[in-house]
Amino acid sequence: MRTQLDTVVGAALQQGSAVPAFTCYDFTTALAVVGAAEESGRGAILLVAPKTAATPNGLRLIAALRGLADAAGVPVAVQLDHASDPQVIADAVSAGADSVLVDGSSLPYEDNIALVRGVRAALAAQGRADVVIEAELGGLAGDEDRAFGTGAADSAGSTAADGPAGLTDSALVEDFVSRTGAQLLAVAVGNVHGKYKGEPRLRWDVLQDIAVRTRIPLVLHGASGIPPEELVKAAAMNVGKVNFNTELRTGVLAVLEEQTTAHRADGENLQALLGRWDSSARAFAATALATLSR
Repeated sequence: MRTQLDTVVGAALQQGSAVPAFTCYDFTTALAVVGAAEESGRGAILLVAPKTAATPNGLRLIAALRGLADAAGVPVAVQLDHASDPQVIADAVSAGADSVLVDGSSLPYEDNIALVRGVRAALAAQGRADVVIEAELGGLAGDEDRAFGTGAADSAGSTAADGPAGLTDSALVEDFVSRTGAQLLAVAVGNVHGKYKGEPRLRWDVLQDIAVRTRIPLVLHGASGIPPEELVKAAAMNVGKVNFNTELRTGVLAVLEEQTTAHRADGENLQALLGRWDSSARAFAATALATLSR
């Protein structure tokens, strides 16, 4: 059943768990995620990247995800991820997204606040004041659409993993939440987009300090690569939503790379190959759901 993002997350936090959110570039992955969620009896969040939402087919995907969420046997929310373009946000909401991460984290502090407030006002003017707003304070290194950073160091390893772009300043959290009216807050505590170079070094002390300064649920982006024993700590620090992208994509691509030759030999058996795609994505989603519900 399609459910508001803050409702799904709030219910999970009351049970001492967090909700996994998965970036879906295609419907096959979304089907696998929802299937895993239904098997586990737990809610999930389907994310759409802004580059996807900025295309006609991306808007069709959002509409399809909304239909999938409506028919799901567990709570499922559809969110536009990391968006800053007001037109992309408006189009995605019209297509079926009922929550948005308004990402002004790369902007100066006051401009970040102004962006979030402006989006909220625009949505209210469209009669969509019900759209749940997530905001981000502090910058994450890396690119959520790629497994590696965009710099010249790609061949040697992820530039995203060289260190966080900027930790969230816990002293600003109360003011930021109050002035933006954000219902969820994405934070930077050493997490990155893409692959980590070496072991992730999360600043749990910073996260704990943030958690005591606001009552709204926190969000941890860049969770791919963080060991499960670390992730299970998150819900105790008011993290109710954890985003996954890199491991989901790389796992699917690895399976397809391994299996494509055999399925070509089997009469271009695309249906069976898509079954492998589904199995890979479903297995990863199931693991994430189990980890965050411990």
